[in-house]
Amino acid sequence: MVTAASRSYVRATAFAAIALAGSFVIHARPLAAQAKLTPELAQVRTALDKYQDPLAAVRDGFLSTLSCIDFPQGAQDGTVMYKPGAMGVHLVNVGNIGPTLDPAKPQVLMYEPVGDKLQLVAAEWFMPAQLVKGAAPVVFGQKLAGPMDGHEPILPKDLRHYDLHVWLWKANPNGVFEPTNPSVKCPVGGYNHKEMAKHSH
Repeated sequence: MVTAASRSYVRATAFAAIALAGSFVIHARPLAAQAKLTPELAQVRTALDKYQDPLAAVRDGFLSTLSCIDFPQGAQDGTVMYKPGAMGVHLVNVGNIGPTLDPAKPQVLMYEPVGDKLQLVAAEWFMPAQLVKGAAPVVFGQKLAGPMDGHEPILPKDLRHYDLHVWLWKANPNGVFEPTNPSVKCPVGGYNHKEMAKHSH
């Protein structure tokens, strides 16, 4: 099971940023800009559409990690390759983390900062490696990538995990299951992955 220290770390980081989500309002995305999805994924997107309002996500237990994750030059994390692109701001729901994956209950929602708004762009299914028995977990017929270390300072390095990003609301030129999206932009000077790397050394 998830360690108490890891759970506390995520909660503390997220609660510190809860006011952030309150400063953003829903920004509707034109249908033409949404990803083209299979019927199963389209159904999941519809079920999660309420989270286009980040306050609805906060009310349901998703708490902001503040950082806008960006890999402008691409990167490698263990066996996982990140193509140039960004992920956005992650809102994590610790209550959804467990030994099974529910297509209707992602552990993470990802938002792109656009002006003074947050636009919902993707969801992430996440499982700590210590909960995995045997092969990598699967959701939507896709194996989760990993295992990989936790991404400091958002997650403790020892929180090894598997994850799968699914671009449900914003089309990804690299593919709906790629971890990074070149169409997503983090604010200049924002708390991005390059700055996070400085803190982890």
